[in-house]
Amino acid sequence: MSALDRAQIPTARRVVVKVGSSSISGDAAHRIDTIVEAIARAHARGTEIVLVSSGAIATALPFLDLGGRPNDLATQQAAAAVGQNVLMWRYQTSLDRFRILAGQVLLTAGDLENSTHRSNARRAMERLMGLRILPIVNENDTVATHEIRFGDNDRLAALVAQLIGADALVLLSDIDTLYTKPPSEPGAQPIRHVAYGDDLGAFEFGSVVVNSVGTGGAATKVSAARLATASGIGVLVTSADLVDAALTGHDIGTWFAPNPEPAAAPVTGPVRTAGEAVAADRLGA
Repeated sequence: MSALDRAQIPTARRVVVKVGSSSISGDAAHRIDTIVEAIARAHARGTEIVLVSSGAIATALPFLDLGGRPNDLATQQAAAAVGQNVLMWRYQTSLDRFRILAGQVLLTAGDLENSTHRSNARRAMERLMGLRILPIVNENDTVATHEIRFGDNDRLAALVAQLIGADALVLLSDIDTLYTKPPSEPGAQPIRHVAYGDDLGAFEFGSVVVNSVGTGGAATKVSAARLATASGIGVLVTSADLVDAALTGHDIGTWFAPNPEPAAAPVTGPVRTAGEAVAADRLGA
């Protein structure tokens, strides 16, 4: 049953948790343990968790001595191949404390546009959860192209939540809640609750690209939340440091209430970039 508010997340049957690159790479790599501990507690309560984790390219940077996120596609692909291996090792090492096994699921936009690939992805994740294995999902950056990709993993997380029929989606950020404008600006006010269908056009959610390692930001989270809630999936946006509070139903972050009368929403058709999705949201599409 879909979570209708934050308090119902601990009793949800199935929850997708998404974490971005800047929250788990570089000096923030220690936060993997925090996220794993929260997931392990939810896992012990019987909740089925799917983790959507960015960070492959960012994780590789110190090993490749690149100095920053590469701009050319070939180097991005190479970095993703190296970083995904290290990232999964870090997750599994942390999960070992709780005797939880991770299963890697790498997807491209084409996988969710193709009915056969989509069905295979769903079946694989269903089986992993049935075996009490934690699916860890990321975009397959090693084979993805600039032209056909999700645009950001917030959108990927929303599509995965749709794919597996999740009851809630938790988008972890660098800030504890969304604001009416960038929180560094005077007059910024926290947004605690967004009812389904609320007009967010008056708010300023900032640039899509927010740092040198990540491609997300507040705007992409709003876009992903709108996508998920349209399918009847409640969405919580909060800080990665508050992941345990999020999964135990505390009154934190920004809650996007789900559509009370969702229609079946196929995850097929062209996958828009994050910027296109945000623009469509502002136009009411």
